[in-house]
Amino acid sequence: MICLGDSLDLNFEVKVGIDGKKTPRVFNDLIEGPTLVSVYMRNNTSSCDKQMISLVTAYDAIRAKHFAVLGVSRDTVGSHLKYAAKHEIEFPLVSDPDYGFARATDSLVEKKLYGRAYLGPSRSAYAIDRDGNVLAICEKVDPANHGEQLLSLIEGLWNSDR
Repeated sequence: MICLGDSLDLNFEVKVGIDGKKTPRVFNDLIEGPTLVSVYMRNNTSSCDKQMISLVTAYDAIRAKHFAVLGVSRDTVGSHLKYAAKHEIEFPLVSDPDYGFARATDSLVEKKLYGRAYLGPSRSAYAIDRDGNVLAICEKVDPANHGEQLLSLIEGLWNSDR
């Protein structure tokens, strides 16, 4: 796993829904300033819904602290567009089916489902700056309180800068 202060290689392609259309982007181009990147597994699953709804609730407070938010999962852009409309998600949801972000953060972990082992991204979140430097890491997401977790993470960064 990456560490605080590490610089991430974010030069990989993802897809994002912009104006209702699937648009390819280099992930690095989505980072225009301090950004919270929240990794979740799938749209329309219980824990992931809690995680994203918690972020929606905290979104205005996060923006007031001058951070952007990105949600990242392997779901398609079409699925993301429907999901964002359903849950009134204002921040971009990024389609990353090849796990580019998980590879950049060295956070692919072994998972098991019905006795089958596979690699997938850890449910985690990262605060990164415009240059892709890791400012903070939330390794254990509490889905129901994720927005508050990230607000505390930001507050910790602000307090450490004093």
